[in-house]
Amino acid sequence: MADILVIKLGALGDFVQALGPFAAIRRHHAGDRITLLTTPPFAELARASGCFDAVETGGRPGAFDVAAWVHLLRVLNSGFGRVYDLQTSDRSSFYHALMGFPFSRRPEWSGIAAGSSHPHANPERDSLHTIERQREQLAAAGIGPVPLPDVTWAKVDVARFDLKPPYVLLVPGGSAHRSEKRWPLDRFAALARRLLAAGMTPVLIGARDEMALLASIAAAAPGVRSLAGETSLLEIATLARGARAAVGNDTGPLHLIAAAGIPVVVLFSGASDPELCAPRGPRADTVTVLQASSLADLAEATVARALDLV
Repeated sequence: MADILVIKLGALGDFVQALGPFAAIRRHHAGDRITLLTTPPFAELARASGCFDAVETGGRPGAFDVAAWVHLLRVLNSGFGRVYDLQTSDRSSFYHALMGFPFSRRPEWSGIAAGSSHPHANPERDSLHTIERQREQLAAAGIGPVPLPDVTWAKVDVARFDLKPPYVLLVPGGSAHRSEKRWPLDRFAALARRLLAAGMTPVLIGARDEMALLASIAAAAPGVRSLAGETSLLEIATLARGARAAVGNDTGPLHLIAAAGIPVVVLFSGASDPELCAPRGPRADTVTVLQASSLADLAEATVARALDLV
């Protein structure tokens, strides 16, 4: 039995798009012990996936956190025979240099680090969608096929939310410093009112620091449910499995919802390229991409038509 290390640190959308590669690596190394090196937000989802025998969450130690760096060095040099670097960043490539320090043998390495035994050498790799890029990387290491992201296995108790079907998930948030990637809140409120009039409950999904943003939508559309800051990743995936559909910005939770296999409408501004990073689900036909140079130009009626529920 070999010891295998997979590196995937985040962010959420990128982590979700690595679920297919995780499953392919697990299948290829069915009799081996696989450890994931990640960060704390993704530990629960990783463990529930069934792809890993162990999950290490110290993958991004602080610059001056000596104890965390010592622990990471011990993890990296604990006898892995092969590493799949799905982060492929300067940080994770630096970890390649730390392996074999000070005395152990350096393992086989799938990634872009100098000296990789199984390099992803395509000079056009950055022009590929994340999923195609990782498929190519794993093919170079002898692994395939690689499935699409899938969290249809997610099932935790969500009875505390007391959500009655039919409901539709809305994801109005996103990176606080990338406001150009957010559809205007009044459009989300208008869409929510359409859903309410059609007998469906709009359910707002977002992080704790988005509570005020989601509350403004709920105030403009009485009857909306806001779950801002209340849901774990596994709970979002489970709620998604019971939803009729979802609409949201190009942000991590929408990637997770798309992986539940329900119809999703994702809204892109000109600040991002959906050809490189659009959410995908376990079936190729469940995700609809709408793009406008400025999301302020994207009409609520256009999104409603794409949703095809109201």
